[in-house]
Amino acid sequence: MRTISIMNQKGGVGKTTSSINIGAGLAKLGRKVLLLDLDPQAHLSYSLGLQAHELPSTMYEVLRGKTDLSLILVEKDGLWIAPSSLNLSAADIELASLPGREFLLLEALENVKGYDVLLVDCPPNLGLLSINAMTATREIFIPLQTEFLALQSLGKILETVQTVKRRLNKHLEVTGIICTRYSRQKRLNREVVQKIQEYFGDKLFETKIRENIALAEAPSFGQDIFHYRPDSHGAEDYLSLCKEIIQRGES
Repeated sequence: MRTISIMNQKGGVGKTTSSINIGAGLAKLGRKVLLLDLDPQAHLSYSLGLQAHELPSTMYEVLRGKTDLSLILVEKDGLWIAPSSLNLSAADIELASLPGREFLLLEALENVKGYDVLLVDCPPNLGLLSINAMTATREIFIPLQTEFLALQSLGKILETVQTVKRRLNKHLEVTGIICTRYSRQKRLNREVVQKIQEYFGDKLFETKIRENIALAEAPSFGQDIFHYRPDSHGAEDYLSLCKEIIQRGES
């Protein structure tokens, strides 16, 4: 199983949107995908129509050892989802004193089999939950809004990745940078992409996710972009990105 954390501690960069639509795009291309919502805001879960209060258990109970990951999975539109809840917001405090607290997610995934890809939607911070995601996965995708301030968050992410790689997970690598909310007409967007290209080289995906209203509307209908507006630029861009992801994974 290919394991990927999608993370950026800066909000509003398209992290959850990318998690959902990369998952949906990969499923559309024939992959069996597990989406794991590790964000206490539970935006991925809510965006796909899942309400934590209506579910018997979520990732909160899994990380606390109260239930098995396989028992909380929900299938929707060809995706398997491990939902989150607001209770996870207390995880950093509640789990901080546990021995091996950085490995809780890795242990929860031990018996998960039969999937081609695991995508973890991480919180918009670099706390214990994000450390768990980095310890349990081999790849990191970083969505970046193509604006100047988005670049400022990169240094801390890369520093944390190197620390986790050195101490907890020697296989961890940043393997993809995703440019989001892109407009070719905006000079600033083009300049930011050029700077990312200079720094990251071939880790930057060629596909850029264009600014698209349909991507913002889809969550209110509990759908991914391919079910909500399959003819939109958003669907076109995420499908193209998913083809790149598959090509890189097979090369």
